[in-house]
Amino acid sequence: MTTPRLPLTLGAATLLLAANLYGATTARADGGDPSVPPGTEPSASAPVKIDPTDPDLKLPEGATLAEPKVLDIKSVVEDQSGDERREDTNADVTFALQAEVLFSKDSAKLGAAAKARIGAIADEIRKQNPTQVRVFGFTDNLGTSAHGDVLSRQRANAVQAVLDQDLNDPNITFDVRGYGEQYPIADNSTEEGRKKNRRVEVTFPRTES
Repeated sequence: MTTPRLPLTLGAATLLLAANLYGATTARADGGDPSVPPGTEPSASAPVKIDPTDPDLKLPEGATLAEPKVLDIKSVVEDQSGDERREDTNADVTFALQAEVLFSKDSAKLGAAAKARIGAIADEIRKQNPTQVRVFGFTDNLGTSAHGDVLSRQRANAVQAVLDQDLNDPNITFDVRGYGEQYPIADNSTEEGRKKNRRVEVTFPRTES
């Protein structure tokens, strides 16, 4: 039986994230508690400055060019309803599902339609054949912070359980966390923004282009 997959109807908005001519590297949150949301880490070092008054735009004395690097390209596709968003970079694939699509209000119990959406994500994970999958839960800033932390973790656990069952792959390990109201992606002062912030994100490494 083939699990129905949600069509993504909007065109991809391709953004250049970081183009550092001098080879600054990007920090990643692959272990421990990240200080910033995954995928939004700043560059680890500042670029070498160029003397703007030099007519030949020569590098300052002692500076050297780093090896060429591939630009990190992010493609973001959101379905027409805004219920699901997919982000692709050179390194990772991230699916973000709004909580209302998966759960009832203030609940961590998944419905049948939610399991079908998660099954579609499992299909994408199989294509990339990763060894680690991250499942992170988030809430808006309504209610207490402690309640949001617990609820977001329970929801992440629920999504992880379905993925684990669908994938049935002992080679895959899961990193499951609940961040509550931390790391909002929209304005919590409006219901539209809060709806976007109530989400579960599934991220896994890209192993094929």
